[in-house]
Amino acid sequence: MTDLCFDPSPRRAAFRALHDQGCFVLPNPWDAGSARYLHSLGFQALASTSSGHAWSQARADGTLTVDETLAHLRDLAAATPLPLNADFGDGFGALASVGDNVTRAIATGVAGISIEDASPDPAHPLRPLDDAVARVRAARRAIDASGEDVLLIGRAENFFVGRPDLDDAITRLRAYAEAGADCLYAPGISTREQIEAVVAAVAPRPVNLLVGSAVPFTLQDIAGMGVRRVSVGGAMARTAWGGMMRASQLLKDEGRFDGFADAASGAVLNQLFR
Repeated sequence: MTDLCFDPSPRRAAFRALHDQGCFVLPNPWDAGSARYLHSLGFQALASTSSGHAWSQARADGTLTVDETLAHLRDLAAATPLPLNADFGDGFGALASVGDNVTRAIATGVAGISIEDASPDPAHPLRPLDDAVARVRAARRAIDASGEDVLLIGRAENFFVGRPDLDDAITRLRAYAEAGADCLYAPGISTREQIEAVVAAVAPRPVNLLVGSAVPFTLQDIAGMGVRRVSVGGAMARTAWGGMMRASQLLKDEGRFDGFADAASGAVLNQLFR
């Protein structure tokens, strides 16, 4: 079904196995170079970040088209031998197109696809539950029809869109699990009580936790709460942007070059990509 330069089946099997027990980190590169570097460190899987990639294209998060997103996923998947989870928004466009778009995403070689319930309407930032569930079901049907072992992740965006209602988020996650999501994700939850409540509510399905800033928990702490995977969203891209912005501002405002003190070695980068 694809013209890929690699067989995605072993990656997909390895990705599913990672969700069976323990807790693993799923860092989010924003381009092929950052993906290659993360692979060199020994991470077991990667996830795309819609925000990180959008910023690299001088665009705001959520403004890339499905074709642009698919091209990016294909590049990331080809950059390393690691399983790749696709940050795939709400499936793009009307409900009727979600299944076809997911089918196209599978053809890029990804091992997982996340579908979220955020709405493009600022006055109603969460989709009605029945609409959101229908999108997850459409994605599930497309995956099943493909015959490929691709994980489906259902996302409740309550805490990301200014509607931090834990009970509603849990209701949504349970509905997405019922609709066929293999893994559940409520980006923005941050306290032990919230995390443990989500894990308990959707058990035995695995839970993804977003850690996008400095937190008081270690990975061991998070694993102890029952979380199976930890992603960082756009945090790595924001960290890179932060360094560039600080160095640039210092150069412009004060004519100083010490903002480059922590710059990566060109020789090391050349060796990595040679």
